[in-house]
Amino acid sequence: MERRNALKTLAGALGGLVALPGWATGWTAESVQLTKSFLPADQIETLAAVVDTIIPATDTPGAKELNVSQFIQKVVADCYDKAAQDALSNGLVLTNDLAQKAYGKPFGGGDATQRTDLLKQMEQSTEPAQATFIKLVKPLTIRGYLNSEYVMTNLTHYEFIPGHYHGCVPVKK
Repeated sequence: MERRNALKTLAGALGGLVALPGWATGWTAESVQLTKSFLPADQIETLAAVVDTIIPATDTPGAKELNVSQFIQKVVADCYDKAAQDALSNGLVLTNDLAQKAYGKPFGGGDATQRTDLLKQMEQSTEPAQATFIKLVKPLTIRGYLNSEYVMTNLTHYEFIPGHYHGCVPVKK
């Protein structure tokens, strides 16, 4: 009886391994696009400015160029509860309000130093809404950036199947 269970398990594992490449390569840009955003347009622009402030462009593209803000919207819309969605939306409004009070312009209109200072102030704040917003956005920004196609292929040199076997290589004497 144990041999039968072992054969069933082996057949299931083999079927999964055969189906895995077709499933993984079936993803397209259209299939992972955010179909309907729960954020208004002005908050989307603020979110793009926030992720650009957290990971700005240097000699490599920044988070804004790699569309990390779309990643955050997709993850929060699909995987987080209504409270987290509200925390993101309210945090973006709060970020714009704080920037308006401090610098007389919206968050995206400030220069890099002003935006960085404002985010640091929010991170060190004891107000729960500010702390919750930063604790939500900052890790998602880092995760989205590190999992982007550009970073995975050009910076970390990700291999889909690690430990590739190179059978025919020149041997030195």
